[in-house]
Amino acid sequence: QVQLVESGGGWVQAGGSLRLSCAASGGTFSTHTMAWFRRAPGKKREFVAHISWRETITTYADSVKGRFTISRDNAKSTVALTMLGLLPEDTAVYYCAASSFTIGSNSYYQKESSYEDWGRGTQVSVSS
Repeated sequence: QVQLVESGGGWVQAGGSLRLSCAASGGTFSTHTMAWFRRAPGKKREFVAHISWRETITTYADSVKGRFTISRDNAKSTVALTMLGLLPEDTAVYYCAASSFTIGSNSYYQKESSYEDWGRGTQVSVSS
């Protein structure tokens, strides 16, 4: 089991940027597939981005493609989400998630149910 703690959330104006970070402890971080999900007010939690354990594969939700970048540092057991050009519709609680299954398809890793471990989330608020 991997323990995950997110940080870096906050309030920004539209067009601004934020960098979220997720620190992992316990388990073997370097062999876990990692992802970011988000839950906007009144909506279900949705996939944002994922990165494979070897850092060779990343996928993004269409709504964030070209604006968000997911990255990881296996030596430091961290995963980051760099968010540029933020929009009011990006307002949400952002969650870090870890999956110990390493050979899934890209569509597999875009599902909540594919992840065993979750952080508590960090709030991102974007004003217009």
